[in-house]
Amino acid sequence: MITREELREYLHPVYDLERLISRVVYHTANPRDLIAFKTSLQMLPAIQTLMQDFSSELLCELNQQLDTLDDICGLIGQAIEDDPPISVREGGMIRTGFHPEIDRLRSAKTEGKSWLAKIEEEEREKTGIKNLRIKYNKVFGYYLEVTNSYKDLVPDYYTRKQTLTNAERYITPELKELEETILGAEDRLTALEYDLFCEVRNQIAEQAVRIQTTAKSVAAIDVFASFAAVAEQNGYTRPKINEKGLLKIKNGRHPVVERMMNNDMFIANDTFLDSKDNRISIITGPNMAGKSTYMRQNALIVLMAQIGSFVPAESANVGIVDRIFTRVGASDDLASGQSTFMVEMNEVANILKNATSSSLLILDEIGRRTSTIDGLSIAWAVVEYISNPKLLGAKTLFATHYHELTELEGKLSNVKNYCIAVREKGDDIVFLRKIIPGGADRSYGIQVAKLAGLPDTVIERAKIICEELESANLSNITRRLDVGALIDIKARKQPDEVDMAQISLFDTVKDDDIIRELSEIDLTHITPFDALNRLYELQNKIKNRW
Repeated sequence: MITREELREYLHPVYDLERLISRVVYHTANPRDLIAFKTSLQMLPAIQTLMQDFSSELLCELNQQLDTLDDICGLIGQAIEDDPPISVREGGMIRTGFHPEIDRLRSAKTEGKSWLAKIEEEEREKTGIKNLRIKYNKVFGYYLEVTNSYKDLVPDYYTRKQTLTNAERYITPELKELEETILGAEDRLTALEYDLFCEVRNQIAEQAVRIQTTAKSVAAIDVFASFAAVAEQNGYTRPKINEKGLLKIKNGRHPVVERMMNNDMFIANDTFLDSKDNRISIITGPNMAGKSTYMRQNALIVLMAQIGSFVPAESANVGIVDRIFTRVGASDDLASGQSTFMVEMNEVANILKNATSSSLLILDEIGRRTSTIDGLSIAWAVVEYISNPKLLGAKTLFATHYHELTELEGKLSNVKNYCIAVREKGDDIVFLRKIIPGGADRSYGIQVAKLAGLPDTVIERAKIICEELESANLSNITRRLDVGALIDIKARKQPDEVDMAQISLFDTVKDDDIIRELSEIDLTHITPFDALNRLYELQNKIKNRW
């Protein structure tokens, strides 16, 4: 453990090497990217040394693939300043001592005045002109100014540039060269620094294959070290892997939710799915009881096991799955004209088209965003489709508030019912968060609404309405459903026949004349005002009949 934690300390400063080398190869890396690259490479020798303490075949292989890249680290260290600017066009990024011309231009930029004063003193001594001055203007640049009283002492190598009333102005080859050095130093320095930076960057890019190999090795070591640390900190266990399609988890936990609970009160749950008699689990229970947490924790455990991690469970035997499909939560895409229900149906369609018998499906509240009859019909048909090995046959956790779906346990051999245990205290409920066999007969929605703080008046009225609606219990309808009809419908039913079957099945047609009148309305030749009038008339007819 000590070696592992020391290894993680050296891994912490390592940046994303693959991302950095991609920026280098595509010539988008800036000086700070190279410094980040150097900082990362400086950790590699220590990482390689620590890796020698591990005997695992895989870790030894990763260590052999790890190249410390000392030459690249040294190149960056010699060429690039430790704290360079971000821009490659501003200069100040090449280290002093890396290139002699860089050093000379920097000296010209900072020590130009000293150089001019030195030349001025030397010329006074050589010529004897005591009041000789070096001056500057934008027209002539730097020049030597000699008053007329000393004009006879001017040497032959002085070139006259301008005559004034009381003085003459001259230049010399040495002064002209120094002028070019001083005035062009900054621009030339910036350009030269950019060229040298590009040269260094190109040298690094030429070693891309070496760097990528090392980057993959470091990334794998980092993942395994993190897996080990997290497993130890959170009490994870090593899962068994099988190819029989078995998913058996004892006291599984959600790796995120349990960490968010400060009181250590997370309730662990078991899971059992296989490819035979326990292919689908119908999970019922009240809102906020933990259905979604339970389903998602199983998906995460399967995912963690297949990527090589220990898992949050007392024990786990995980069958290999090709993909994990989820349909949870509510969202819309109004910008493209899709409601929450349409988004849900698109996702369900994608799952049913692309899942296989080796997939794991997590389906939460299918059909809840439309009418009860339509939603129950869709949910029922989806379960039938998934359960049939000839159509799909995938392992599935299916959470629902349609208690009528619990009827499927006796009608489909591979469907089992589970529910979230609750304890009632008068009008209040306590969530026990425990998955138990069997189906729930209530959703406790009104109790949950009370917990959320809805006004007492609303709660009491909701109870009255609920009692009235329960008189039209849909469970009687579900008992008449033929669960073997799905394949027959797919093979031989025409659209019109299916619609009529649904109508007679759920007994929703109570007003044939109203429905007929609606169907006869020509929507393409009716004005909005007439449509409102017709709707008003039909509404009155319905009210009168009720």
